[in-house]
Amino acid sequence: MENNCKYLHPEMETMTREEIEKLQLERLKKTVKHCMNSPFYKKRFEECNLKPEDIKSLDDIRKIPFTTKQDLRDNYPYGLAAVPLKDVVRLHSSSGTTGTPTVILHTQKDLDEWANAVARCLHMVGLRAGDIFQNSSGYGMFTGGLGFQYGAERLGMLTVPAAAGNTKRQIKFITDFGTTALHAIPSYAGRLHEVMEEMGIDPVKDTKLRTLIIGAEPHSEEQRRRIEKMLGVKAYNSFGMSEMCGPGVAFECTEQNGLHIWEDYYIVEIVDPETLEPVPDGEVGELVLTTINREAMPLLRYRTRDLTRFLPGECKCGRHHRRLDRMKGRSDDMIILKGVNIFPIQIETILMQFKELGSDYLITLTNLDANDEMTVEVELNEFTDDFGSLQKLTKEITRQLKDEILITPIVKLVPKGSLPKQEGKAVRVKDLRKTLI
Repeated sequence: MENNCKYLHPEMETMTREEIEKLQLERLKKTVKHCMNSPFYKKRFEECNLKPEDIKSLDDIRKIPFTTKQDLRDNYPYGLAAVPLKDVVRLHSSSGTTGTPTVILHTQKDLDEWANAVARCLHMVGLRAGDIFQNSSGYGMFTGGLGFQYGAERLGMLTVPAAAGNTKRQIKFITDFGTTALHAIPSYAGRLHEVMEEMGIDPVKDTKLRTLIIGAEPHSEEQRRRIEKMLGVKAYNSFGMSEMCGPGVAFECTEQNGLHIWEDYYIVEIVDPETLEPVPDGEVGELVLTTINREAMPLLRYRTRDLTRFLPGECKCGRHHRRLDRMKGRSDDMIILKGVNIFPIQIETILMQFKELGSDYLITLTNLDANDEMTVEVELNEFTDDFGSLQKLTKEITRQLKDEILITPIVKLVPKGSLPKQEGKAVRVKDLRKTLI
């Protein structure tokens, strides 16, 4: 395609609704048959007395049971594989050592399609060969690193795999390499600006930054506009999750009015988290996704736990792929902090290993100067004024929590009985970031 073309994949991006749904049905039927190679889905279909031939229309997808993160854990590591292991070229795994992680498998074709999807997203916001793309996402098992890396390379950009952290080095790369596009989580974008100010660098005058890709943590429109003003960029929201592949699931176009979800890759449902019935268009519910273009490990009706809604009407960009509103939160108790998924049970498991600690604790999430922070208050079993031993204990708890959740929390040891008590279910997480939205 010509470099200045509005669409990277015009044959897919400009399909009508009728064409999209026709392609989806073809790919759904093929995917369901392919899923019978997976021990998990073969058994699941037999238990429900369901056969691949029973899926005759898109509406028939509702006959298929939901797949959950627990299903992935229960069938760890290869129980959902739909191809022989010799055909798998990569796996990504969730972080954390508590409990069983989740594993996602990819064939070479899966990786190629993933790169194409991310390239399509980046092209959609105006990035082209000749841009210099810097990625401040974690690499390794975390999909944000390699996903954006391959997508940016597929588009022909010069890529800077800076990885996460080391803010002064990130800024040096931005200024020295002439970075024009940056991928960063919203809270880290604020941190970059803060350090630039300390270093006497004006992002508008002293850098070539013009495009910012943000995502991986909930953020408000106000926060997006503040980031754009601070860094002198256009900031585009993105959505991805490792179970679907990683980044590239849905992305804003230059209109910045919702995330186009690529319906040649996914069938999208939004359901009530309690009843699991579809909600009317425009109402918030839980996002459910079915992969229809994946070989190694297709997922049928996967409950993402993310809360969002379909946005009504057509987009001015000319794409008819449906648009999702920004994510409103979670239908479970998962915390997203600095782009990392954390469950309170991970923190509890560490705390309960220390005999000096009681059973009451409170996790407080705050956002100070656009930087997310986690504070863990935990009650001591017995009162002590031995400052040295308290300092040593705090340091060890902090170290173990960082090893588990990959984020360094602020740990505060408080006297027994000092945390608020609730009738009924204990409140373990207080998210004060929401009050800023």
